[in-house]
Amino acid sequence: MKPGSSRFRRIVLADLRARKWSIAFAFLSLLGATAMELLSPWPIKIVIDYILLAKPLPSSLDWLQPLFASGTTVALVVVSCSIAVIALLSGGFAYLQTYLSAKVGYEMVYTLRRELFSHLQQLSLSFHNRSRSGELLNKVASDTNLIRDVFADWAIHFTAQLLMLAGVLVIMLAMNWRLALVVLATLPLLFTVLYFLNRKIRLSARSQRKQEGMVISRLNEVLSSIALVQAFGRENFEHERFSAESAQSLESGLINARSAAAVSKAIGLATALGTAGTVLVGAWLALKGQITPGDLLVFVAYVNNLYRPIKDLGKIWAKFSRARVSAERVSEVFAIEPDILDFPDAIKANDLKGEIVLEHVTFGYENAAPILDDVSLHIRAGERVALIGASGAGKSTLVSLLLRLYEPQAGAIRIDGRNLAAYTRESLRREIGIVLQDTILFGASIRENIAYGKPDATLEEVEQAARAAHADTFISQLTDGYDALVGERGCLLSGGQRQRICLARALIKRPSILILDEPTSAVDPESAAAIDRALNEMHAGKTQLVIGHQFSTFAKFDRVLTLKSGKLIEIDMQDQLMATRTLRPLKQVMPGD
Repeated sequence: MKPGSSRFRRIVLADLRARKWSIAFAFLSLLGATAMELLSPWPIKIVIDYILLAKPLPSSLDWLQPLFASGTTVALVVVSCSIAVIALLSGGFAYLQTYLSAKVGYEMVYTLRRELFSHLQQLSLSFHNRSRSGELLNKVASDTNLIRDVFADWAIHFTAQLLMLAGVLVIMLAMNWRLALVVLATLPLLFTVLYFLNRKIRLSARSQRKQEGMVISRLNEVLSSIALVQAFGRENFEHERFSAESAQSLESGLINARSAAAVSKAIGLATALGTAGTVLVGAWLALKGQITPGDLLVFVAYVNNLYRPIKDLGKIWAKFSRARVSAERVSEVFAIEPDILDFPDAIKANDLKGEIVLEHVTFGYENAAPILDDVSLHIRAGERVALIGASGAGKSTLVSLLLRLYEPQAGAIRIDGRNLAAYTRESLRREIGIVLQDTILFGASIRENIAYGKPDATLEEVEQAARAAHADTFISQLTDGYDALVGERGCLLSGGQRQRICLARALIKRPSILILDEPTSAVDPESAAAIDRALNEMHAGKTQLVIGHQFSTFAKFDRVLTLKSGKLIEIDMQDQLMATRTLRPLKQVMPGD
């Protein structure tokens, strides 16, 4: 059994056990609905045989003698009313069964989506960098819906149809075994055809789900980059590419639809043959006086009740085939284990001093050459350090390693003397404030975006952080102020405004370590100076690592480092040759030196 499949089953079975009473009541309602369906033809037989044709009641119906003794009219009214009562009870039981089974299905998919979403958040950035977001969205939203249909429509409904099928067969064999054999003769061929058709449906469903994932991925990719597409005038190109991928999904869907239609057609043909054979043989037996017209009518009704469950079972099996593919796709995600794990005895990081040590760290993406090559570094608690270097030099990679978004391939990283894995990831990341070069905002209000760094923050704290980030000026000019929506990914704000919101989001945490990636690249010099002053005030005495391509002055930093060709080099700030960029190798300063 695959690990992902095992975890998927554990989640589903645990959820079903938690809802055992709903399942039990749904099953009881199912039994009631099935009993009413099996009972429904008999009042018609009583009307035809014992009221219209005035045949004597058999011994099995002696309990109706008092009713018939009251007169034919009374008997007709009572039997007719019984038809309505049976229909009402059948509808009531069916309603309860449908509602309860759907409730179980929706609650189960809620649990499954929650677990799947939580698992996806635990997977490393290397997994997300390899995966297509649209495909993951399809698995979380669409595939789980198909799995829900299995439990809402398939499990209980499948059982209902099996019970109906078994009940009809027993009654037909009890009524007249010769007529029953006429009907049963059509079933072996029908089941053989259904087996091969449903196998084809399962194969086409797998292809269709894969193609749908590609279509959603393409749609997500284009819409999230629509400004770039329009700027380069590539609308027609993207339209053609999207159309080609949609056509492949369409072809897979049509194959699936043709197979499902063939299932319905095969069952319809079998129903017609079985009904024709029953009428032919049954009428001949009725003419010979071996059965009554009422018996023939009831038997024909049961023939329809026999093939209807088979038809429904065919449809349900087709759904199950598609849901099985979806379950396999979801299980594949659960099978992926997180690359980044905490030590078994990991502790929570609280009020860190901010000492950062890198010991011979080497890291590269996938099979590429190392971005960082045997890098060692010691940043003392409370230091303000600048890290400069060209694009691609590894500055952002170093930040990702500090946040444990990736693990070093060699060496170790320590904060306050402990390996990063000795802290729980969530608590460690709470202690580190980060302002990324790519300003990422959620499609919510400004207040919610700033408070994302501290969910329980008061409005006063939000405003204080905004003032420190020099964002309160433009926020106060907005109609809705801090309640103004920023649009998807902050599209309603300028680049500088987004950057200041991100800075406020980091500052509101009052983190032990503050990492700023090009923190003032999108603001004017005056605002940059104000932000710098605010940082010194709000984050005084705490560790700061500021990343950039270059800085006009190094006086505000305790140390200035540069990354070049995977190596870390320190600029001697006291050296008069700094203007000519004289560099010397970074001294390997370790704790205690």
